[in-house]
Amino acid sequence: MDLMVEASPRRVFANAHTYHINSISVNSDHETYLSADDLRINLWHLEITDRSFNIVDIKPANMEELTEVITAAEFHPHQCNVLVYSSSKGTIRLCDMRSSALCDRHSKFFEEPEDPSSRSFFSEIISSVSDVKFSHSGRYMMTRDYLSVKVWDLNMESRPVETHQVHEYLRSKLCSLYENDCIFDKFECCWNGSDSAIMTGSYNNFFRMFDRTTWRDVTLEASRENSKPRASLKPRRVCAGGKRKKDEVSVDSLDFSKKILHTAWHPVENIIAVAATNNLYIFQDKAN
Repeated sequence: MDLMVEASPRRVFANAHTYHINSISVNSDHETYLSADDLRINLWHLEITDRSFNIVDIKPANMEELTEVITAAEFHPHQCNVLVYSSSKGTIRLCDMRSSALCDRHSKFFEEPEDPSSRSFFSEIISSVSDVKFSHSGRYMMTRDYLSVKVWDLNMESRPVETHQVHEYLRSKLCSLYENDCIFDKFECCWNGSDSAIMTGSYNNFFRMFDRTTWRDVTLEASRENSKPRASLKPRRVCAGGKRKKDEVSVDSLDFSKKILHTAWHPVENIIAVAATNNLYIFQDKAN
């Protein structure tokens, strides 16, 4: 018989969430972890399955007064008392568990002021943060909203130190993306091992990489047609309007059903994993 690989649960941690869990993050103390849903963040001990501590609760007494939900949460990579969580209003709160057991009051509040001139019907939807990730060094954190990736210095709450546009050419298409529900897609983002580059997904099986030192960026495609083993990925370009060059892809021909929401970067080597719908691609840096 063929060898069958099966995953069997070692422990089941139950009965602590009313809503879908959107984040799990293991603490640097290697004893506890957090789980977050739309309204609450719970702290668990890895050995205790039947109870958890509620550390963040944003549920209002009257649910009709609900204005935002928690979208992602993560522990700091080195400081076991520090965690961060993002919201659908585009804000990020940093909490210190040493200051109080219930983190209802944040220690730091990160928000970029909105430019009133660019305000539209979709502003609040596209500013919702879909992912937040601390850098390996612990000095920065990265947030992903619908159109961009932002890098924040933990010591500066007023604005991000870097903003990278992921697919700015979609700004003119927000109306149709709202109608087909794609505007609510939740894209993740990740750092490379040295924090010098970041990666996130887009549509048409495209994914984007940004080099933080050279400020170069590239769009690559994960698809069966151009992913023969050992073949090099060629950079792709999207034509937003005007005359389309030979190797460019027109915005109107992008396939919004092919999306890369999940990406991961190897902690040490230049190897990446990209999930494109039901296919998993693993690419590695070509040896010179």
